[in-house]
Amino acid sequence: MKVKSLKKWGLNLLSLLLVLGVLSACGSGESEKSSGSEDNKGKTYNFKLAHITPPSHMWHKGAEKFKEELEKRSEGRMKVEIYPSSQLGTEADMVEQIAAGSVDFGLITAAYMSSREPSFAAWFTPYAFEDLNAANEARDSEVAKNILNTIDKQGLVGLDYLFAGQRVMLFKDKEVKNPSDMEGLKLRVTPSPPMQDFYQFSGASTEGLPLPEVYSAVQTGVIDGMDMDLDAAITNKYHEVVKYGAVTNHMVWPAVAMMNKGTFEGLSEEDQQLVRESMAAAADFAATTRAGQEEEFKQTLKDEGMKIYELDSDVFKEQMKQFDEKYGPTDPLIQEFIDAFRK
Repeated sequence: MKVKSLKKWGLNLLSLLLVLGVLSACGSGESEKSSGSEDNKGKTYNFKLAHITPPSHMWHKGAEKFKEELEKRSEGRMKVEIYPSSQLGTEADMVEQIAAGSVDFGLITAAYMSSREPSFAAWFTPYAFEDLNAANEARDSEVAKNILNTIDKQGLVGLDYLFAGQRVMLFKDKEVKNPSDMEGLKLRVTPSPPMQDFYQFSGASTEGLPLPEVYSAVQTGVIDGMDMDLDAAITNKYHEVVKYGAVTNHMVWPAVAMMNKGTFEGLSEEDQQLVRESMAAAADFAATTRAGQEEEFKQTLKDEGMKIYELDSDVFKEQMKQFDEKYGPTDPLIQEFIDAFRK
């Protein structure tokens, strides 16, 4: 064989070996990537979960149910430590901690999440649901899941929604029967634009006071009442400072159950499913339990001296229309939600 041909043959062989080496390396990398989470099968975890409500509130009970279910379903491999009552800071603080991975799970109000992702405002469509059970069923709708998935880009995985009681209206010393009775009243409303707008459409002004300040604010006349749920009216003893409770059930009150995205994706597929199933069980437990407490809670407040009365949705027909006209056009998911659930 000539020297020149021998050199050419050698170069071709070397090139072939290099190509095979690159292909082998690529194949190895893809294999590792696709099975990376499976390497964590059977691994043990100690998770942290944070939320804002006190231990007596339904969200904390839902968190405890999630802990119980996850530990049972994982046979003790996945444990959860719960931090209630804003122990880890404000909701803004908690979401940042979850996104950073220093906290694993959170139950964060949809009201706060609407400030980070506007489509969550859809849940505050007034009178979208007949009752809490209907709202709970809506969790599984396509539009509800699409709204949940919008937080993916924030380093978060939306797992589910957990409901507390529906919103009612508490008034210090005025029995409100229609929107005109709210003209000029100053009411504490969670600082979420869709919730505030509903009251402002009725002629009231709104204050976004932190929850710990609400009791004294009503007591001293700084505010004339509040948007609240019956759970919190009892646990925070607002019956001591307000005389009237209008059971309107005009909006639902969901928490967004979320997890750090990197932590979730690092779980095996089986463990990811355990997390989702455990949170779904907690969500059903919270909604079913709370729906069954409605009459009990109303009676408790009556026994404490409050006048509790019902207001029909027809009273707020104009406010419903104003809400739909303002918020529907702002986001396709909000419009889809309104179209799906407006009766």
